[in-house]
Amino acid sequence: MDLNGFEPIFKQPKTEWSDPNFSPLRSFIVCVDAPDSTELRIQATDFHSNSWMTILSVDQLDDMRDTTGIGGSWSEFLAYVAASIQSEETKLGFEGKSEVDGPAYAKLIAQKTKGLPKISFPLDKLEAAAATEVRRNVSLALFGAFDTCQSLLVKEREAGQKLKELIAAEQEKSHNLKTKLDSVLSSKRHKSHNVKEDGTSQPLSGNTLLGTSVENKHGSQKMGPSKVANRVVPAYRRSKVRGVLLQDTEDDADN
Repeated sequence: MDLNGFEPIFKQPKTEWSDPNFSPLRSFIVCVDAPDSTELRIQATDFHSNSWMTILSVDQLDDMRDTTGIGGSWSEFLAYVAASIQSEETKLGFEGKSEVDGPAYAKLIAQKTKGLPKISFPLDKLEAAAATEVRRNVSLALFGAFDTCQSLLVKEREAGQKLKELIAAEQEKSHNLKTKLDSVLSSKRHKSHNVKEDGTSQPLSGNTLLGTSVENKHGSQKMGPSKVANRVVPAYRRSKVRGVLLQDTEDDADN
């Protein structure tokens, strides 16, 4: 069991002071992190006169897992702790009145959602240099988290800008290609229209009509009848019928 990979958690929790006669408390910032793989550190400060801290070992956290009745693996327990601290139900509870200033006791109470087990972390009040150290630690941790978020934001913006430029370049290529394609199709349609007009719209000239008529006439003269239906016989070769059948005169001469 260890705390490797535990990411810092920052929270501005609700505050409760058990004695309503005390003056209202300032807002607190809670920082939960792991200085090394064996310890969980919880720091809380109002950056003024109240600073608190506690450090829990891995063994203490494991005992807490048993007392709270949270089952599952070690990693699941750590995930539950982190989710509980980040929830809206998290609060700083204060009790008593210190001899110097502010409350005497404090604890961080975290609950993932209502109905689930609560996790309570008692905190120790710090004074003088120790309190200053907590304020310093929380300030530096906040700045580190802000710097990390800002770097990620810059990278995201750069990636977004590159993506926009890439999209714009692709759109320009697509537009140019469409323009060329439209030009080619328009040229083909124009040529096809001209060919159709040349074939159907030009009227026939008088010479053309005359030549066609002459050709048709010559053709009709060359063509003769393929068969004579009734052949006319000259009158002098016709037979005369007067009661008896007579032969042609040419036949009589031969006889």
